[in-house]
Amino acid sequence: MRLAVVGAGAVGRSVVELAGEYGHEVVAVADSSSAVVADGTGDRVAGVDADAVVARKAERGIVGDGDPADVLAAEYDALVEATPTTLGDAEPGFSHAREALERDRHVVLANKGPVAERFGDLRAAEADSAGEVRFEATVGGAIPAVSTVEDIEPGHVTAVRGVLNGTANFILTRMAAEGLDYEHVLAEAQDLGVAEADPAFDVDGTDAALKCVILANVLSFGAADDPADAREFTLDDADVEGIRDVPGSALRLAAEDGQTVRLIGEATGGSVRVAPRLVPENGTLAVSGTQNIVQIETSHAGRLNISGRGAGGPETASAVLGDVGRLE
Repeated sequence: MRLAVVGAGAVGRSVVELAGEYGHEVVAVADSSSAVVADGTGDRVAGVDADAVVARKAERGIVGDGDPADVLAAEYDALVEATPTTLGDAEPGFSHAREALERDRHVVLANKGPVAERFGDLRAAEADSAGEVRFEATVGGAIPAVSTVEDIEPGHVTAVRGVLNGTANFILTRMAAEGLDYEHVLAEAQDLGVAEADPAFDVDGTDAALKCVILANVLSFGAADDPADAREFTLDDADVEGIRDVPGSALRLAAEDGQTVRLIGEATGGSVRVAPRLVPENGTLAVSGTQNIVQIETSHAGRLNISGRGAGGPETASAVLGDVGRLE
């Protein structure tokens, strides 16, 4: 399949690097200020030089000499939207997806914004298109959470919960293991590159909440006989509490009772909640470090647990390319 990749951060670059291993060809790449588009038309379009694109981005900060708008007009089968997540109107990611769908192209999202903030609009655009929208990479990196819910069928899933942010989990794990307070471990995480210079998106629970909002939309729309009857969720509908106020003493007291604290997100077809919760110290939800875990509660198959790497360029790119494979 011919791919156009919009966004050249860690995920976008990894898609460009790995697409060939999955049997796909990247024919166009854009970052925020530049682009490269392969020569040719129709079936005569050859792929871009992936190594050259990645090297140029590393050395010069651009992927090519073209206009980013040219990528959306290129000859591709699926658009990979990997620009940074934005809230509210979810732009420019939503417009990129809509433009591709209007051309009857497929869309694979690594950008959470369109599915967390404009899910109904996205589904409406998909309904008017011959293209399909996939978004496995928006929830849990390499963990196949969305596709597993779809395979079970959303109407048979009662809830999805889990640890869905690696930065927050690293901090809580270190606080528990070393008896340290939040600020000390945050500084350590920033030094290691696990936490951003501004960690708010992770430690305040926003990232986990967006993932849970996406899952709630999958459950709500997937279980509805008519999409018009489904409840649409956005971040504003989520009840969110982060980890900034979790004291080291709380983790020490929890350990005395064989428990620990994790930032747990939960989504159903009717609510979204994210907050620090007590969990058994040796229980399934007590994953350590930057690991993520998703628990899926089902009507007939009991509880399913899926864990793995919830972030990272190659890890998330594997989810993107898995979605591309589902479109073939």
